[in-house]
Amino acid sequence: MIELYHCRDARSFRALWALEEMGLAYTLHTMPFPPRFLAPEYLEQNPLGTIPLMVDGETRMTESSAIPHYLATRYGPTPLALTPDEPDYGLYLDWLHRSEATLTFPQTIVLRYTRLEPEERRLQQAADDYTQWFFSRLKHLTRALSDGREWLCADRFTMADICTAYALLLAKDLGLDYKFSPEIAAYWQRASARPAFHAAKAAQDEG
Repeated sequence: MIELYHCRDARSFRALWALEEMGLAYTLHTMPFPPRFLAPEYLEQNPLGTIPLMVDGETRMTESSAIPHYLATRYGPTPLALTPDEPDYGLYLDWLHRSEATLTFPQTIVLRYTRLEPEERRLQQAADDYTQWFFSRLKHLTRALSDGREWLCADRFTMADICTAYALLLAKDLGLDYKFSPEIAAYWQRASARPAFHAAKAAQDEG
């Protein structure tokens, strides 16, 4: 059975949401954040101490945007993934990676220097700079949605939407959602209304 090591509303939520969308059986290990300090026994499973960690037999994965794609291709076929012969396949891959490298990364700097570091090590200037970086990257998402599309590619909800919507969940947690355009706000409402999103939320609360 698939095992997922997870912290509440952290990047691992992408994998948890994907598991729920696909209806796959899994065991959830929910830990306090950051686990490298608050759950040191986790270092035996993942020496980096980062989350997520997904274990599927001999397969071990730690990249939050790669895991949903793996699940869709390993346990598909499913409309949640695009195939190479679909016109939007490149766009799908682009959003999968953009969701982490472009939309989530700057927010992790904000999180670190406003909440995670000890008071004397917090850097407001760094947090402010990376907040602006995130806001500038949000404009690309607004442009992508400005033609009225509901989802990012192929006229259907995919793993790219899970990965991108997670970046918006993090933004809401950090109080950065005041910069959401109407297009992004509506997109977030659609994504977060999905039954699998609510199932993932419930699973982490139970775990």
